[in-house]
Amino acid sequence: MDARSGYARGGDAAVVAAARQWLADGHAVHLVTVVRTWGSSPRPPGALMARRDDGAVVGSVSGGCVESAIAEHLPAPGQPPATLTWSGDEARRAGLPCGGTLELLAEGLEPGADRGLGEVAAALERSEAVRRRVVCATGTVAVETDHGGPDLLREGGAVDKRFGPAWRLLVVGAGELGSHLAAMARRLDYHVIVCEPREEFRAAFDESGVELTPAMPDDSVDGLAPTPRDAVVTTTHDPRLDDLALEAALVSPAGYVGALGSKRTNDQRRERLRELGLSAAAVARLRGPVGLAIGSRTPAEIAVAILAEMTAERRGAVDSA
Repeated sequence: MDARSGYARGGDAAVVAAARQWLADGHAVHLVTVVRTWGSSPRPPGALMARRDDGAVVGSVSGGCVESAIAEHLPAPGQPPATLTWSGDEARRAGLPCGGTLELLAEGLEPGADRGLGEVAAALERSEAVRRRVVCATGTVAVETDHGGPDLLREGGAVDKRFGPAWRLLVVGAGELGSHLAAMARRLDYHVIVCEPREEFRAAFDESGVELTPAMPDDSVDGLAPTPRDAVVTTTHDPRLDDLALEAALVSPAGYVGALGSKRTNDQRRERLRELGLSAAAVARLRGPVGLAIGSRTPAEIAVAILAEMTAERRGAVDSA
């Protein structure tokens, strides 16, 4: 759904873009941020939502239940932020599962206001990370370069939220699995790059919103300059391509490196990587066979398994390989 009407979902960049457009169009906007959670809560600290004065919403702070219940508790535009808490019976009445509790920071922005959103948007456009700090008592906002730390901090009477580039996924191979993986990863707010040196596969690839490059896999990894917020997955079944990417990715800071193939294929792959001079610690980082063991068979099911494992790794829910 278009962010200008009704209810839409999106990452931080989509929320910031929608809020800025609404403010420029003469609407008042509320920014609502998840500050803390207790018990079972669908969205983590740092989750962000923008609500237009006519009820249109982009982003989310729960599973959709709280979004519709908080309207009467929001501060007037231009007034200091309000801290809202849903707990116990109130949380259950609002629809929070298992009695989960949420603490939210709600900011009321007057039409035409900026409140640091322009600086945030410019940083995101440059793929740079910044922190937007809101003083709870006054609503004073400051935007500064991010030097690391959690996505959200609450200290000294202020809420400090990180805005940064999307997690990135480099897929080696533009075949059917690569197409499914790229499309699904986009829905999870990854910035997706597909590396495909083979012209016949590039010609058949048709996924919107995905960066397609003909570069060789090792050059693609080097060009990515991986960080712990990046993933590299090889899908070609061709060691001449897959091994090039893995050799580069496994010695990089990439947070997740996986390779398609059976256990036997991956055992052979690990032996080749050791022969190329990779250390035991580097080879041990390889996720192979890639993906959670959910009995997947079709390319789409395998893509689900891969993204499930990537999500578990990202959320700290699995041990390292």
